[in-house]
Amino acid sequence: MSLKTAGDSFLNLMENKQAGPASGRMISRRRVISMGLTAVAFSCIPSRALAALQGIAGPDERRLCFYNPYTREKLDTAYWREGRYIPEGIEGINYILRDIRTGKVKDMDRRLLDLLFALNQELGNSKPFHIISGYRTPRSNALLRKRKKGVAKNSLHMYGKAVDIHVPSYDIRDVRRAAIRLRGGGVGYYPHFKSLHLDVGSIRYWRG
Repeated sequence: MSLKTAGDSFLNLMENKQAGPASGRMISRRRVISMGLTAVAFSCIPSRALAALQGIAGPDERRLCFYNPYTREKLDTAYWREGRYIPEGIEGINYILRDIRTGKVKDMDRRLLDLLFALNQELGNSKPFHIISGYRTPRSNALLRKRKKGVAKNSLHMYGKAVDIHVPSYDIRDVRRAAIRLRGGGVGYYPHFKSLHLDVGSIRYWRG
């Protein structure tokens, strides 16, 4: 199944139920973080590969790139520079990883961002991560549990500690192997959807 098909399946769950207040919030937040969201092509330029997640070494700046196929939003932002996290960059990432059903935004765990950065370095990736699922409200997670197998009742997505991604131009098996090498948390492998679950919980591996 293609990423588009997987995305369409997820969007069917959304059932076009974007609430008015949530939609208004999205519009206003888009303006607030317009510095990060663009409609043009972009790339992340990695430096050297990282040997491990702990004690990340490398450039003085860490960047992450995302594309949300459901909203068609793109983000290319620095979120860490010279030893400090950048509030504007973090805000942009939190927004693009929001629960798209409700519009709710969650402050994502910084360790998850560093894990994604480390994965880019390990792969030598210069493409944006395609977001399958970022933050989920408890309500969204409960709906997914009713309609899909394998969705955890106490999913780390609800705590901003997990993300499901697709990495264009890479075999998902290679992405999985790279994520496992980092030993940064849980790695779920979904070959049917060509996607990978990453979280900063306990180290564990599974196939969906």
